[in-house]
Amino acid sequence: MKPSLPTLLSINGGYVDTAGFLALHGLFTAHVTGNFVTFAAAMVLGTSGAAGKLLALPVFCVVVILARLLGGELSRRNLPVLPVILMLNFLLLALAAVFALGFGPFASGDGWQAILTGMTLVSAMAVQNALHRVHLGTAPPTTMMTGTTTQIMIDIADLLRGVEPEAKAAAKARLGRMGATLGGFVCGCAAAALLFMLIGVACFLVPPVLALAGILLHASRAAARPA
Repeated sequence: MKPSLPTLLSINGGYVDTAGFLALHGLFTAHVTGNFVTFAAAMVLGTSGAAGKLLALPVFCVVVILARLLGGELSRRNLPVLPVILMLNFLLLALAAVFALGFGPFASGDGWQAILTGMTLVSAMAVQNALHRVHLGTAPPTTMMTGTTTQIMIDIADLLRGVEPEAKAAAKARLGRMGATLGGFVCGCAAAALLFMLIGVACFLVPPVLALAGILLHASRAAARPA
């Protein structure tokens, strides 16, 4: 069976976050609030990459705003919003792969090459977060698993203690969706770690391929819908 678009996005979210963390000296590219912790640690320990960690949140916020404005303009012109935003995500990931291959491996996280690569990845994940929030709002988040894991544990506890049939059916359906998202994210993390260990910064070639697969999946399913 083909995976859903949210599952592909969650695989990419875990992959990009892990690959970015490993290659860019502790930079979180998808889970950007984690950079507050790593920035503070860099200040105390004197490790590299502080500038990128400091820039990640404002860059993420600006790109989300721009993606939202772009979506609104596309909608106003009666143009397809989701395919364009998916293509933008793909282009940013492809550009980040070019930067990583051209500039990496990165001896320091403070060089402009590492910062440029990192902020391109942050921008791609900002676009992914924006498109998920606006167009896939009923699906679990694809870049941060804390809330998803909490809900999975709550649903498991409810099923163990016994609930009404309607609540039981809803919990099982939610477990299926959230389990696929969490599993995809974990697989993405594991794949990124393994490939970074084996091939270094060439591992950044994978995210644009996954993003392209998401575009093709969405297009095929849109074409299959009755007019």
